Amino acid sequence: MKHIAYIILLIAVPTAAIADLTWGFQSPAFHYGNGFSTHALSVEQLTFNRRKDIQDQIDSEQAAIQRELDNSILNKFLNNVQSRIYATLSKQLVDNMFAECADDDATCSAATTGTAVVEGATISWVRDEVNSTISLTIVEEDGTTTEITVPTGDFNF
Repeated sequence: MKHIAYIILLIAVPTAAIADLTWGFQSPAFHYGNGFSTHALSVEQLTFNRRKDIQDQIDSEQAAIQRELDNSILNKFLNNVQSRIYATLSKQLVDNMFAECADDDATCSAATTGTAVVEGATISWVRDEVNSTISLTIVEEDGTTTEITVPTGDFNF
């Protein structure tokens, strides 16, 4: 008999505890006036902002790596060599464009035209003695043409 009383007591105690529990929505997402749509939009906005922050951080790190590569000693050296080569080429081009023969030098033959190809662009020039001009034409690989006319008269400063 004692065992039956203990069994009834054990069954009754947990039932009483469960009977006192109430269940309901506790999330503010489901509260009146602040419905599920607001909750869903908030979650979506937070997700979007987090993904954007991650992408911005990745882009920033890639830009830092690229800057580091661009500022390496080798790249600085190559850029310096390239700029000096182009400076020398442009000086030679200008010297040939404006070269003149002395009146008493019968063996002098100053060029009146010239053409060079630099990285796919064709640079050509023609000196017009009658109009005292030099026409410089640059045709790029894609067909874009740039024309410059330079006067060759006496410059007095």
